[in-house]
Amino acid sequence: MGGEGGVRRRPARAVAYGVCGAVLLGGCASMPDHGDLRGVESTPRQDTQVRVFAMPPQEGALPMEIVQGFLEALTSDDPTFSTARKYLIGKAAKTWDPDSSTTVLDAGPQPTQERPGGREGGSDVSFTLDGRSVATVDDQQSYTPVVGKYQTTLHLVQDDKDQWRIDELPQGVVMGQSDFARNYMSVNKYYFASHARVGSTPAAVADPVYVRKRVDPTTQMVRSLLAGPTSWLRPVVRSSFPTGTALEDDEGPLTPNDQNKLTVPLNGKAAGVGQDTCDAMAAQLLFTMQSLTPGVDEVELRADGRRLCSLSESRAETIAARGSAEHPAHLYFIDGEHRLQRMDVRGNTSPESAPGAFGDGGKALRSVGVSRDEQEAAGVTLDGKQLYVTSLLSGGPLGNPLLTSAGATEKDRLTTPSWDAQGDLWVADRNPLAPRLHLIAKGDDTPVVVSTPGLSGRINTVRVAADGVRIALVVESEGQQSLYVGRVERDQGDDGRPVVAVQELRSATPELEQVTAVSWASDSRLVVVGKETGGVEQVQYVQCDGSLPETSALPGLTEVQSIAASEDSEAPLFATSKDGLLWLPGGSGWRTLKPTASVAFYPG
Repeated sequence: MGGEGGVRRRPARAVAYGVCGAVLLGGCASMPDHGDLRGVESTPRQDTQVRVFAMPPQEGALPMEIVQGFLEALTSDDPTFSTARKYLIGKAAKTWDPDSSTTVLDAGPQPTQERPGGREGGSDVSFTLDGRSVATVDDQQSYTPVVGKYQTTLHLVQDDKDQWRIDELPQGVVMGQSDFARNYMSVNKYYFASHARVGSTPAAVADPVYVRKRVDPTTQMVRSLLAGPTSWLRPVVRSSFPTGTALEDDEGPLTPNDQNKLTVPLNGKAAGVGQDTCDAMAAQLLFTMQSLTPGVDEVELRADGRRLCSLSESRAETIAARGSAEHPAHLYFIDGEHRLQRMDVRGNTSPESAPGAFGDGGKALRSVGVSRDEQEAAGVTLDGKQLYVTSLLSGGPLGNPLLTSAGATEKDRLTTPSWDAQGDLWVADRNPLAPRLHLIAKGDDTPVVVSTPGLSGRINTVRVAADGVRIALVVESEGQQSLYVGRVERDQGDDGRPVVAVQELRSATPELEQVTAVSWASDSRLVVVGKETGGVEQVQYVQCDGSLPETSALPGLTEVQSIAASEDSEAPLFATSKDGLLWLPGGSGWRTLKPTASVAFYPG
């Protein structure tokens, strides 16, 4: 690594504690006073009360110190990156856009000084920044896993006072994973599904984005919501806010009052909306704010100085259906005699046979999916060949199968079925000669073949989100089983039949080589069982955009056969393994329950 020789130690950051107002000087990448120069190390995660502010360039700072200081400034809590701009000069200072993207590396970027650029007097120098990228966050604040080599260049010159400054650099910011986790958090903003309804209400769809934790996140989220859905989700959702709606000019930080009510002043574009539209707008805002600050239970909208409407948490549930608001009454499982059993998840752990044909043992079952209203069940026979649907409210005859697979073996036939909240049923046929994803729409017994452009491999697991516009697929290809999340697009053909496609599949677990089980665990989170290359089996949470939540790891479990989670955060986590049916009480390890079970699942 090239360098200027020894570099004197200097303060790199100011860290402010909001609770006491004290200011400390220090840095996560202090400059050594002897030995070789080192790259910027990622900052250890700090308490949420800690705010980190950048230090401006020091008089007479050497080129490496300027590079180090600039990289430090990118990870500070400076709202507008004003200090980072002090390290820039000329066109770079005017055109650099830190909000255009964030590149996340597995560790901090490593700067290496190149040869001087060759201008007269040696008044310029370049540095290469190297690292391994793990993700990017775009200008819409949307997270995408991007695993690969990262390399870029910073060019420095001397100004008219012989001070080194950066005059060429890429747009956006770059930082290590630990700095990213300290600076940013994932929050859901909410829109309404364009073609999915639950009863008479639209389905609310979570659109996860990353915002800076300590830079007025409430106002950030309101602005992000008003700006519209991210590009990936936009084709299947809509917003109730009129085009051009924004916060009122010069509006300061938004803060809930002591009654947990948030008032949001909008510009004149929203002034003429009717009551129903205003209620829908308020529902989007309330769902979004509760993802950020769960204590907010009411929002009020204002425009042109007058009140438009106010919406409480209880009334929001009548405006739109949200997956996390569903409360399953039962956990279901298949017992040792291949019958459908269930038990109350609210305290009564004694299992009972599920009502209807699947609970009486007349048809041996391999897997079952129960509708979210717990009125119907779809079951796959023990040999994996046939799919039946029956009522859970009556004991009527089973009827004819809705789908039959011609696969040669059990593993080449039908997957476990999955239901969305509007009553549509999803299942895949793993027959290698004709692998297909099927949708059986509510009220229609004829399966529809769902197109999956760009899908390479066959689908081994199907888990559709409650909103019906996102679907998780475990896909087997070249000996690996990977988890992807796709966008469900619906249309109607000339014959009146639905035309359905899963578009833009994106990896949700790029680090896992083998995913063996998955379940939706919230509006935007899944629980996954899998392992990395050469690693051991692990159970963890992942976000549907491929990022890891702050509390991703779960207690270890081996030989997992199935995992059962619910969008309802109050519902406990269950699993099945060689030890039978297990559950995970809060704050402790897995516990074994008495029933023998091969598969456990919640409605959906």
